Amino acid sequence: MEKKIVKIVLTGGPAAGKTTLISRILKEFKQDDGWRVITIPETATDLISGFGIKPFGNCLSMLEFQDYVVDDQLHKEKLALKAAEAVPEPNVLVVYDRALLDDKAYISDEEFEQVISKFGLSTQTAMAKYDAVIHLVTCAKGAEFAYNLGNTARTESLDHAVEMDDRTLLAWSAHPNLKIVDNEVNFERKMDRAVREIFRIVGRPEPMDKKHKYLIAMPDMNQLVVNYGAVPFEMTQNYLVVTNPRIERRIRKQKNGSDYLFFYTEKHLMEDGTMWDTERPISSKEYKKYLLEAEPGLQPVHKVKYRFNRGRQRFELDVYPFSKEKAVMFAYAGNDTDEISLPPEIEILREVTGDPEYKNKTLARRQTL
Repeated sequence: MEKKIVKIVLTGGPAAGKTTLISRILKEFKQDDGWRVITIPETATDLISGFGIKPFGNCLSMLEFQDYVVDDQLHKEKLALKAAEAVPEPNVLVVYDRALLDDKAYISDEEFEQVISKFGLSTQTAMAKYDAVIHLVTCAKGAEFAYNLGNTARTESLDHAVEMDDRTLLAWSAHPNLKIVDNEVNFERKMDRAVREIFRIVGRPEPMDKKHKYLIAMPDMNQLVVNYGAVPFEMTQNYLVVTNPRIERRIRKQKNGSDYLFFYTEKHLMEDGTMWDTERPISSKEYKKYLLEAEPGLQPVHKVKYRFNRGRQRFELDVYPFSKEKAVMFAYAGNDTDEISLPPEIEILREVTGDPEYKNKTLARRQTL
């Protein structure tokens, strides 16, 4: 089977949601489904935080700094593509947290050509290295209230964030497969739209908008595996002590093939009553450190999630070790007019969409369905 490697750049101004989107990508494209996700972190940030190399701070001009950035970026991209060929999975998604053309936002077009020509590239050949570009518009444009959520150390002003978003979009504007995801909807929907764009880029059926949640009788899971190719994966979720009454914090460990992925999530309660989630991948070491902050009285929520498609509709079943007779099912459809066609193997007990009694935090407390 010929290997499929898809290279996607995530870009945008400060506080656009790139880190949260990377977490979503890692959850959607799993090794159990034949995918390997390789992420390339933002090069400029690595150089500044890891090497102490930064423009003006130690006598480097911005132009000289870009030499370091391009050199390191190309090195990491070469290693990523070499790894993509080596891993056993037939499908590989290479995700770039910013890439070469982002440097154009910080120097002139002429200076950018001058820098990349040292590495045998032009703007056109640099752009052709990537299959698609997703520009996430900064929260500073249309969602100003959320600009600092998830990053209290952010130093850029709103005006500067808007300027850099405009300059970054202009730098990538000539790419033939540029997708722009703005802030016209809430943050969760923004991430959903970005994920759907990625599904279209890789040629997979995209997740649907409409979601219903049901309490169901425990089905024959082996039958769902045989009939629909349901794929199981394990996860554990822990809730952390409250440090801010308007922020719910949690961590999650998720099995991915023979390995595990780890995530830290914050759910922010906004003034209008809506929730705004930010999430980032974390290391195993960070995960163990956060476990020390687990909220007393709440047990870890262990579950096995089964995911499968039936026609154009997608289903997810959460099976909990504390319940042998019941499970929770999510059903997704295309829009508000689409009716959900339930698999005949499923017996619905009742719909629990929006019911707080069936949220994971409640289940962490009562350990029963």
